[in-house]
Amino acid sequence: MDVIEAITNRRSINKLNQDAPPKELIEKILQAGNWAPTHHGTEPWRFYVITGDSRRKLGEVMANLRRAELGDPNSQESTIILESEAKKPLRAPVIIVVGVLPSDNPKVIEIEEFEAAGAAVQNMLLTAHSLGLGTKLRTGGAAYSGKVREFLGMNSRERILGFIYLGYSDAAPPTSSRGSVTEKTKWLS
Repeated sequence: MDVIEAITNRRSINKLNQDAPPKELIEKILQAGNWAPTHHGTEPWRFYVITGDSRRKLGEVMANLRRAELGDPNSQESTIILESEAKKPLRAPVIIVVGVLPSDNPKVIEIEEFEAAGAAVQNMLLTAHSLGLGTKLRTGGAAYSGKVREFLGMNSRERILGFIYLGYSDAAPPTSSRGSVTEKTKWLS
């Protein structure tokens, strides 16, 4: 598959089955992320691979975060919400959490560290697609929570860029389209 084909055909896959990809494929995806461009050679990305029972434990952390937002966490409605929140990490057999540990080098502009990690994510999504795997990049409140960072054992300066849900899909990928690039481009000469 050539790179243009991978870019135009990759789609976020919401429904992944529970067949876990082999470790060798996950490692290829991680290597692709590791080869992203990086300002000042800082390589600010950090990867946390969550499989097995760790997904359930992450779900417990996520449900506890949500519990704090509910007026009456013991109501029937709240119970349904909390059960749903706890099941979110079980939607894929593998979750790769992409973290960013910004360099403390004074020459480094912090936002560029996040841009580099974003490039790592794109490399990973395209590589997974080329290997026949489905992915969905997710964020949400859990991505910005100190409790989730603590669960992962992150450095106090590290932040979560997103969760890559990874696995196989039994469904056809959704179709998509884009507006004209000419409407989004201004040429200056």
